[in-house]
Amino acid sequence: MAIFVMIIRKMVKNKWLEFSLLLGLIISVGLVSSMPIYTNAILQRLLIKDLEQLQDAKQQFPGIFWNSVYITGELTSEQAKQAVQDADQYMGNEAPQRFQLPIKEYVIERATDRWNMVPVDAGKIDSSIKRTAEVAALSGMEDHVRLIDGKLPSSEPVDGVIEAVVVDQGLTNLKMVVGQEYTIQDEEVKTPIKFKIVGVIDRKDYNDVYWYNSLSTYSSSMIVSYDWFEKEITRNELLKLRSSTWYLAVDYSQMKLESIERFIGTYQYTESFLANHFPNYTLKAPALPTLNGYFVKEEKLRLMLWSLNVPVMIMLAYYLFMVSNLIIDRQKTEIAVLRSRGASRLQIVLGYVVEGILLGGIALACGPFFGLIVTKTLGASNGFLEFVQRAALDVKLNRTAFQYGVLAVLCSLVMTLLPVLFATRATIVGHKQQMARQTNLSFWHKYFIDVILLAISLYGLYTFRTKMRDMQSLGLDVTDLQMDPMLFLIPALFILGASFLLLRIYPWLVRLIYQGGRRWWPPSLYSTLLQVGRSITQYQTIMVFLSVTLATGLFSASAARTINKNADEKIMYGNGADITMTVKWEDDAPPPSMGNEGGGEGDPTVLLEPKKKVQFSEPPFFPFTQLSGVEHAAKVFTKPNAIFTFGKERGTATLMGIDTDDFGNTAWLREGLLDHHFYDYLNVLASSPSAVIISRTLADQYNVKVGDHLYAGWDGVQSTMFNVFAIVDYWPSWNPNPLFSDKSAVSTSSAGSAANSKNKKIKAPMLIVGHLSYIQNNMALEPYDVWMTLKPNAKSQELYDALEEKKIPVTKLNDAKQELIRSKNDPFLLAINGVMTLGFIISIVISFFGFLLYWVLSLSGRVLQFGILRAMGISFRQLIMMLIGEQLLTSGAAVVIGMLTGNLTSRFFVPMFQLSMQTSSQVPPFQVTFDPRDQMQLYIIVSIMLTVGLFILGTMLSRVKIHQAVKLGED
Repeated sequence: MAIFVMIIRKMVKNKWLEFSLLLGLIISVGLVSSMPIYTNAILQRLLIKDLEQLQDAKQQFPGIFWNSVYITGELTSEQAKQAVQDADQYMGNEAPQRFQLPIKEYVIERATDRWNMVPVDAGKIDSSIKRTAEVAALSGMEDHVRLIDGKLPSSEPVDGVIEAVVVDQGLTNLKMVVGQEYTIQDEEVKTPIKFKIVGVIDRKDYNDVYWYNSLSTYSSSMIVSYDWFEKEITRNELLKLRSSTWYLAVDYSQMKLESIERFIGTYQYTESFLANHFPNYTLKAPALPTLNGYFVKEEKLRLMLWSLNVPVMIMLAYYLFMVSNLIIDRQKTEIAVLRSRGASRLQIVLGYVVEGILLGGIALACGPFFGLIVTKTLGASNGFLEFVQRAALDVKLNRTAFQYGVLAVLCSLVMTLLPVLFATRATIVGHKQQMARQTNLSFWHKYFIDVILLAISLYGLYTFRTKMRDMQSLGLDVTDLQMDPMLFLIPALFILGASFLLLRIYPWLVRLIYQGGRRWWPPSLYSTLLQVGRSITQYQTIMVFLSVTLATGLFSASAARTINKNADEKIMYGNGADITMTVKWEDDAPPPSMGNEGGGEGDPTVLLEPKKKVQFSEPPFFPFTQLSGVEHAAKVFTKPNAIFTFGKERGTATLMGIDTDDFGNTAWLREGLLDHHFYDYLNVLASSPSAVIISRTLADQYNVKVGDHLYAGWDGVQSTMFNVFAIVDYWPSWNPNPLFSDKSAVSTSSAGSAANSKNKKIKAPMLIVGHLSYIQNNMALEPYDVWMTLKPNAKSQELYDALEEKKIPVTKLNDAKQELIRSKNDPFLLAINGVMTLGFIISIVISFFGFLLYWVLSLSGRVLQFGILRAMGISFRQLIMMLIGEQLLTSGAAVVIGMLTGNLTSRFFVPMFQLSMQTSSQVPPFQVTFDPRDQMQLYIIVSIMLTVGLFILGTMLSRVKIHQAVKLGED
């Protein structure tokens, strides 16, 4: 108990240091515990969005769980009856309990074999027509249909006749008449059974999830009352029950991540249940492939979050080490005295373990809730340091978050105990000797840790560049956004190594400055240069900390900005403009062959007959320019496999026809991609009707130069001569990257790629851009696409409404703005933006607190020195100048090192993010982006830090009393 009281008193004595350590622990625990919270929240959002997109794409409710059995002769009558009864019990009670989700609809559908239906009154109905129909029933059908004619069937026979309804298609298919009676004519049916068609039904609501099948499925069915069917067929076997279907519509909007495993488990259990009861069964769950993929997505996202947080983790670990080291430095004398009085190293370490457990317990209690706040912040990020009013993430604490928190506390405890282990090795004599020798090399420099870290990071850089070069040269692609943890670990190691290496060199620079002006330096600067030059090890902790945090912040900013900008530019370049659409043109093409009629595909006379050239009728273009929200519109004709000849050589290329003025106002192209401005090329093209711009791939492969002429055309069109006026590397919507002619799987490793791709022919796409009017006049008039640029504040919905209002027959539409929005909502980009923003903010906050903490403690430990200087006649103004000089030589130098290291790291390592994006489709080329606002924010924050620090230090200096300082020295 006495030891515990001593620990508490020691913590109270160093309350500000302990509070700073606790702050770092809470942030560390919060950051780590936010990972599972954020992973679950973002996957939850993604789950619902994916299921909604599945519904839009397939026009089918994703919550469908459909099970059907076909009863054959393998089961006896009693076995079949019992099996159906067991299935009813399971589907109606047990399955919904297993899902633990709201059930929107539960439908049982039964059907018999098809029977020959003969009209009772042959005089009124043509009895020569063969009518085969099944008897079917659906539970709860009455609430989901509307009557087109007649009435719904009664649950009991009327005058011995069973009432039935048919769908509209069934009325036509079976050639039946409402109000007429039919009887089954079959040897198996001994007793005549009469049916009367009493009505025709249709769906009440076509969005009703009750209907799994379309009504055309029942075109050969006579639908009777479900109650009658159950009583007379299912139980009493009036007719042979042939099939039974159980359909559940699960409310997928209420699905959580934990529902995925239950859904898959229920599917597997149901499959096993049906296999044990029925020889023939079918299960359908449209959402199952999507749900099965979530375990992979969860693993990728978790790996990515760890990867993204590596630099911040390293920075926080170093912060904890620095604060713990400051605490231990103030207590080294006490530790040395305890060692000299007989205390073992284990006893001293255990005392600090207890202290760490107390602080860790508080951090574990507060950290996950801080992580909850962090997750909500991540969910609102729309880009780096950009926040929007997006729908809040469904965040909640879970057991995994606390498990991660415990792991963070244990790791943090290790970091805080390292200085203790180093300190307990020194005796009281060794401690005094160490205090007198401040010029020893630090641990990092003594064992060349900086050189080792740099060597590892540079090797990683070389490996990444080699892999990227192979992927680009071979035209390889990746199908999903992947994140290699080494992409973040290697840059973090480079930042650490470069910072320590520059600090190895820095003392020599300070000494050089000192030696160069030692005859002219004023006393204040002379003293500062001596202090910094001789005690550089003392300042290394704060200098490394500042440089690493600032470099990490710059790298995070640059990486996030680069990934976001390249993703946006890829969408804009690939689309070519804000909106691209294809409109249906009228033509005189014959209708497609309908199968085995005369002149079919197998008819040799058709093969010999020349194809008729289709004539198209161009719709008016002016209405497109007048659509709501449209600023500019352009005609863009594209022929993907046009044939060109140059001399005796022949090849295929994409032929594009444009109107130069409209195209220039509409198309999007990043500046700097071409040798000259985009408009200059359009002006050159406009100078001659036969002028064309060709791609660099075509010019290099066929040795075509500006001034040459070539011929181009396509099947059924006569080739026309064009004159080459310019050569370009890129053009809106055109991808110049090579593609494999063989689409077989290729290993993505550099060695494997080279080995597997030696025999593959790489196709270099080629492009010819000419005048649309020249192509139409000399070759053919064929449909073109319409490209549009929207007004700055225009919404896509305005355009959609205008298209619908004017009844423009759009067959295909690509909206770059909507693709940009979908890109922003991608969970991986959300993770990048959120975590990078968080890392940047944490870097700044930790840097600020670390800076103030270090200098306040440093100044409080040098009161005697400043008091003696004041007693020697140094004015207060000169002391302030000394402090300013010391700050510039330490903190200022650390800021410069951090900026330099951050910029170098960004330029070296940010391009490696191409490995995490689709390489062959990344056009325009990946470009590292630096936003001046990020650096300006850092400059402002650093200036505030230095100003606040100097103000606090100046205030503390102004309160130093000479007689107290000297008295303190005598004591």
